[in-house]
Amino acid sequence: MEKMILNETQKSEAQKVAEKTVFSVLLALSFSHLINDTIQSLIPAIYPLVKDSLHLTFTQVGLITLTYQLTASLLQPLVGLYTDKNPKPYSLAIGMGFTLAGLISLSQAHHFHLVLLSVGLVGVGSSVFHPEASRLAYMASGGKHGMAQSLFQLGGNAGSSLGPLFAAMIIVPKGQSSISWFSLAAILAIVVMLNIGGWYKKNTHRIRSKSKGTVAHVQLPGSKVIFALGILLMLVFSKYFYMASMTSYYTFYLISKFHVPVQSAQIYLFIFMFAIAAGTFIGGPVGDRIGRKYVIWISILGVAPFSLLLPHANLLWTSVLSVFIGVILSSAFSAILVYAQELVPGKVGMIAGLFFGLAFGMGGVGSAVLGKLADNTSIEYVFQVCAYLPLIGLLTGLLPDVGKSGK
Repeated sequence: MEKMILNETQKSEAQKVAEKTVFSVLLALSFSHLINDTIQSLIPAIYPLVKDSLHLTFTQVGLITLTYQLTASLLQPLVGLYTDKNPKPYSLAIGMGFTLAGLISLSQAHHFHLVLLSVGLVGVGSSVFHPEASRLAYMASGGKHGMAQSLFQLGGNAGSSLGPLFAAMIIVPKGQSSISWFSLAAILAIVVMLNIGGWYKKNTHRIRSKSKGTVAHVQLPGSKVIFALGILLMLVFSKYFYMASMTSYYTFYLISKFHVPVQSAQIYLFIFMFAIAAGTFIGGPVGDRIGRKYVIWISILGVAPFSLLLPHANLLWTSVLSVFIGVILSSAFSAILVYAQELVPGKVGMIAGLFFGLAFGMGGVGSAVLGKLADNTSIEYVFQVCAYLPLIGLLTGLLPDVGKSGK
């Protein structure tokens, strides 16, 4: 009898430990995400450089983004679906290995097709990284899923903001070959990911127990779940199609309209990307507290007044408006992702892969389409058209209420 009580006590203690938020893992994931997305953000940051050196059109610039984003998007749902059933603790390090290969190749790419191959390798690395890293954040969250995803996203968005800054400080003055210096950061990330993989291997019970025991959500009929996922995907389309105009063409817009030098344009892009990083942490914890549906409302639709004003502003106000746009828009993704994971409990990796994949895919398609539009019209016209995209946020009103997430 005493042994039974002792066993039950030990199980209870183990369950309590399993429910604790593991901040060391979350911080390591955020740091890895920072390095991963710093490397990725070097791709659009060097566009003005390679456009001149390789004599590219805006359409070809868009195709570079499309190649990267498609390889970074198409594989993600498949990776997530596979690892939901077959967790791979060390896949994060393998993914960064692909990124490292692409980075070294990009530093020596002096032909358009080699640039495409290089960014494709970086995209494959991203496809492996994001679903499994998102699952790890879920595992280490201790039930604070929104906070964990926001902390994870914070690292990624901080990394995205650093790319243009490094491009302005290092790559523009030193040349394309200096990209290889960032391979040291990739190697550091691999070491961190190997350590995280050890924790992952010992704690797979966390994700399994949560998947089986998820009862905190209202179970909707399959048709309503599919409808809600469709609405969320449309909101992701709105967010990332607009983001494509900023990340791929904001520097060209500033150079064309205000005649700023390339290095100054990179600094303005850094300001925008830093605003995204600064606003990232808001969406998840606030969604945990007040409901993710409210956060989605504010983030997608709330950015519309600023995006509509941007094409008509002078340089100073363009910079100011870009900060508001970055902060407000950045809070959406964590709320959308956790909302979707609560709609489909037990499929954390698949949902993460689907939404990360769509985000990258929409960014790639958007960049290619907008590049073609810029060649046929002007870069200023592209920003006038994209200003209306956040109005798609009105579709948030059609989302169902799902427990706390749907308040």
